[in-house]
Formats: sequence, structure tokens, C-alpha cells
Amino acid sequence: MPGTVLLLAASPLGRGRLVDAASVLPVLAAVPPSVLSGADTANVVELADPLEPQAVLTRLRAAAAAPGPLTVYVAGELRLDRRQRLPHLALARTTPATVRYTALPWHWFRDELRLRPAGATTLFLDLHADADTWRALCEPPVPGRPFPLDCGRDAAVYGRVAPPPSRRGVAAPAYMKALATLLRSGRRLPDEELHQRTLARIAPEGVGADLVLVQRGPLPGDPHAAVTAAVRAGRHAEADALAARLEQAAGLAHGTVSEEALHWSEVRADLAMLAGDAARSCRAWMALAGTRLAAGQPADAPAVEAAVDRAHHQWGRVDDPVRVRELGVQLVELRSRVPGRREGAVEHVRRRLRGVQGRGAMPAGHLRTDPSQGATTVP
Repeated sequence: MPGTVLLLAASPLGRGRLVDAASVLPVLAAVPPSVLSGADTANVVELADPLEPQAVLTRLRAAAAAPGPLTVYVAGELRLDRRQRLPHLALARTTPATVRYTALPWHWFRDELRLRPAGATTLFLDLHADADTWRALCEPPVPGRPFPLDCGRDAAVYGRVAPPPSRRGVAAPAYMKALATLLRSGRRLPDEELHQRTLARIAPEGVGADLVLVQRGPLPGDPHAAVTAAVRAGRHAEADALAARLEQAAGLAHGTVSEEALHWSEVRADLAMLAGDAARSCRAWMALAGTRLAAGQPADAPAVEAAVDRAHHQWGRVDDPVRVRELGVQLVELRSRVPGRREGAVEHVRRRLRGVQGRGAMPAGHLRTDPSQGATTVP
């Protein structure tokens, strides 16, 4: 099965940029696609200093949907948005005041990669952080709170985050250039060995100050792999039953509102979607959002927004008028509390509810939804 490679190099244009991220792309482009991916053949998608986060999201989503192995190479710089203090990958138009609207939220990587098979995704990261972001990354870990650069438990992650430069000037993506140089030899080393050799090459440049990223991906016997295998074999009921047992076990061990338990609740909501049961998936996502809100999480927390956005997306795929009305009434109330990042979501639900009164549900094909953003429009 052919692999997929996504090369993403991004940093703000003009003054204030920390790194010339795009300078590494010619070196990476000289590497054969098969070596970049570790597969016999591969499709390569290159994004150089993209302007819009939605454009990057579209390419990331398409790459995540590819059935074969996926390798993502990211070079760029990290900034925190002023509202939620969440890390974003700065894009060409990003300024300190516009991070939330012009940069790519880092949790979109995790959200888009969450449905990929265990062990089929690898990321190599060469990131530079400004002073504010660096302090946030170096804070002691909090139990139950994922690492700010979490890419999902089923992905392998290697790379580094460099601290703010001590002097003026634009840095180079030294880790990614060293990695590309090793790959240009034509031999694809095992990922961890490749990572260690890359670190050794840039050690004279002061790598000791860097935050080194290593996540080896799922181990054999990981329950996520068992769930994924059942889904790929079409055994949806078996996959849901296994996830339900894991959800119950996590609740008993860590508490019913712990991230460990809620993770398996999210898995079950996704399993309903994969089984083609949009109504059940919608109901599950709404329940998850309600649980998080009841636990004190703010309405603009990424996990809360994502749950409501996905509930909205699945509701748009429900055809039965009775279920459209039943779920829509609940969704209106939830959307009024969690409007998401784009305007018009609440009004969209109300408009569709008015449309089903006395004449059946609006066909799902009339909807355009973006589950990561809650953007929904009717042509």
C-alpha cells in the first residue's frame, strides 16, 4: 500500500519570525518519496509558508484519510493564542495579536490523526518557540492534562523544540536539515535511530538546551490496535463492546470524568460514526460535551468545542425526521452554550429544525460541515 508524506514548513513573513522554516523544503524535496515515507511508493504533499489555517487543515485531513502509512514532517514556530493560551503553529500571516485566527491550532493534529490505525503514523518535528510558549512547554506536567504538543497516542513522534534565540536574527531548522541530509543517503533507518543520529549531528549547535520529543507509538497488544482491527474487519459491534469495557475499566481506575475514561467515550462516539450510525454518534458527542461542561470545563475548551462540533457534524447526517427533531432540540441548547469558533452555528440548527416541521428532514447532502470548526452552512 503506498504511503503518504506531508511536508509542512511555516513561519510568519516579515519581521519577528524566529526561523526560516521553508529553507528546509528543497533539501527534503531531494529525498526520494519512498525514503521519506519508508514505503515502496508514496504520494508527497508540500506546503511552503501557507497563508490560511483552513487550507492546511484540508491537506492534513486528506493525508490522515489515506489508508497507508503516513509520515508528517513539520518545521516552524510555535505561538500561544492570547485567549486560551494554547500552542499554535504560526503561518505566513500570523502576528502576536492574530494567533487564534491566522495560525494552526496544534490540537488539530491530534484531532485529525485520532482515527488512523495504531502504528501507521509518524511525525518528525523541528519547532522553535517564542519566550511565552517556551515557558508553557516547560511547566511541570499536570496529571490528566495532555502535553501541549500531544499528537495522539497512536502516533510516533520524534523531534525537538528549540528555545527562543538568545540573539537577534532568524534561525535555521537545523534538526530537519540534518534529518533530510541523512535521508538523502537513500537508506531509511529505523525512526528512533534516525532521530538519535540527527540529534548527534546538531549537538555542536547547542541541542542540549532543546526540548527533545520522543513518543514511540503504541506497543504490541495496545487495546487501540485491537479496536482498530475489529473496525477494519467490519466487526463494529465487537469494537464497541471492547471500547465499552475499556471505558468502564478506566472509569473504575481513574474516575468516570477522568481523561482516561472520557478518551474511551470519544472512541465509542467515533466507532458509531464508522458504523454508519450518525444519530448514535451525535448523541454520544453531546453527552461527552455535557459531561465536560458539568465537570467545570469552560465552553471554549478545545475538547468541549470539538465534542459539540462533531455532534453537529453527525446531526447533519441524520435523515429520519423524528431523530432530527429530537437531537436538534438538544443541540440547540448545547450550541447556545458552546457556539464554537465560527458564527451562525446555532441559527443553522434552528433553521434545519424549522425545515423538518411537517415536511420531513432536509437531505443530509444539503449540508456542508466542518467538524473541527463547527462551521456549517446551507447552500
